[in-house]
Amino acid sequence: MSRLPIIEPAHAQAPAADLLAAVQKALGVTPNMTKVMANNPAVLKGYLEFSGALAGGRLPAAVREGIALTVAQENACDYCLSAHTHIATTLAGLSPEQAAAARRAESADAGTRAALRLAAALVRTRGDLDDTDLKAAQEAGLGDAEVAEVIANVALNVFTNYFNKAAAVDIDWPEVSHLS
Repeated sequence: MSRLPIIEPAHAQAPAADLLAAVQKALGVTPNMTKVMANNPAVLKGYLEFSGALAGGRLPAAVREGIALTVAQENACDYCLSAHTHIATTLAGLSPEQAAAARRAESADAGTRAALRLAAALVRTRGDLDDTDLKAAQEAGLGDAEVAEVIANVALNVFTNYFNKAAAVDIDWPEVSHLS
């Protein structure tokens, strides 16, 4: 059971109501995570704006979803594993096998694999990357812009992982549990 109230869109006050309506319009659903974030509209707005900005970046949706899966696995966030497994396999074009591989920071594509491994290293080191981690990503073809974007996607996903775990947000996606 969620530790913070789930704000149903029908009962939300402005500006949270407007933000939740935008989520519903964009996704066709209003996930529990956003309903819990609506306890503080600034939190929800910040999440939506950061997520929206990164959606317009260089990394394709499949890579962003792979990063989300890698980070959620590293942080043992079952809410985000559940949400991003669903999104990755229904919207971003990953097969169930590719989504499972992303959880292990693996991909058949060298560039994607480099991005996922960089994401895993960022989480494990709390951002204090070893030069070899960065060099490996660059040698695999990630330029400075892509490296910066991987870092930003990790930060976004660490935020949602911590938010969902701390608030114990009820999972409203087909449930996926972290690997031990």
